[in-house]
Amino acid sequence: MSKEICIIGLGYIGLPTAAMFAKAGWKVTGVDVNLVAVDKLNKGEIHIEEVGLGDLVKDVVNNGNLKAQTSPSKADCFIIAVPTPHNEDNTANLTYVIEATRAILPFLREGNKVIVESTIPPRTINDVVAPLLLEAGWDPGEDIYLAHCPERVLPGRILIELVENTRIVGGVNEISAQKAAEVYRSFVTGEILTTSALSAEMSKLMENTYRDVNIALANELVKISEKLSVDALEVIQLANYHPRVNLHQPGPGVGGHCLAVDPYFIIEKAPKESELIANARKINNSMPKFVTDLVNELLPNNASKIAVLGLTYKGNIDDVRESPAMEVLGILQKEGYKLGIYDPHVQQNQVNFYLSTFKEAVKDAECILVLTDHNEFKQLDEVVILNLMKSPSILDMKNCVKVDSPEIKYINFGNLVELKKEKVLSLT
Repeated sequence: MSKEICIIGLGYIGLPTAAMFAKAGWKVTGVDVNLVAVDKLNKGEIHIEEVGLGDLVKDVVNNGNLKAQTSPSKADCFIIAVPTPHNEDNTANLTYVIEATRAILPFLREGNKVIVESTIPPRTINDVVAPLLLEAGWDPGEDIYLAHCPERVLPGRILIELVENTRIVGGVNEISAQKAAEVYRSFVTGEILTTSALSAEMSKLMENTYRDVNIALANELVKISEKLSVDALEVIQLANYHPRVNLHQPGPGVGGHCLAVDPYFIIEKAPKESELIANARKINNSMPKFVTDLVNELLPNNASKIAVLGLTYKGNIDDVRESPAMEVLGILQKEGYKLGIYDPHVQQNQVNFYLSTFKEAVKDAECILVLTDHNEFKQLDEVVILNLMKSPSILDMKNCVKVDSPEIKYINFGNLVELKKEKVLSLT
């Protein structure tokens, strides 16, 4: 099997994928329009945060197996791993996928493999990508091989899961699926399942939709439990003792480029038939407002200062894409609250507002609002909290903080009844 591969898109999936192929002995050319990313990569540096990625990239750049540039070049295999954002109406924006496909056309040769890893709506390979190749004079499945192989990895474990997870490879025909599967067998130890491109597209979307719907169920339980003064977290824990029940954990919403986006790609194609999926999206999208309503109950004076901890959509990563924490922050800003914002994983150049240190954030604050479950937040410096805060209270929307001091009021999704008590006290 030949060993030259060109990967279009060097983001959270493309760069780790490029590094893994390079580690497996491929000569990898990574392509991105981000000049900073390209320059850093060619120096053996990375522009994103992922466990183990920095050392791996340094090694494969130094041994000559990985280089970066701003345009494609000839290869035996092309992998498209560009973003698929959504439009204002939540339909998929396939501009990047289309542009990436067009960009590789001048470099295609007979026998090449073209693999789309980007998450895409059902029928995109057959209705969008394949026609572009046909227009250029190639017959997908005959003289070149076209497939969809969606990523299915967890940030923080990407380098492990790229190797160990089962991969689904969907081709425009059987030989395309088999040719693409051969590419991944160079480093994947997990099972590789071959299928049609359409089934691969749909299975990826349903994996994330399943989780989105399950989280929506947990979030709806939180709202019901608040109304009935029930401990939602205890209810989930007890229900999950059933051998066939696995309720997920509630939170301030759903973020990231997968769970918060992928279900819409299904809704787009079958809106009348996807009522449950659409309602789950509405529930999860309502959670940032639910969280700010809880803040309003705790701090009815919007001149109060809040220490906001966490901006990313999940813990221990630097990714703020579609993060519900960012939406919560926006609502609080509009309502006039003073905010101290702290996230140890986010760089100042990723946001357009000032990032504080932990001490700056909590100084004179009347509440700590936890929106991300970073490891740094699981045991906060309680001496600093007691010494610097006006009112030592924590509103933990990720249910992750361990509090030892009885002087610190702690509220999470399990004891929201405490907010009702606070409201009654404030009115008496």
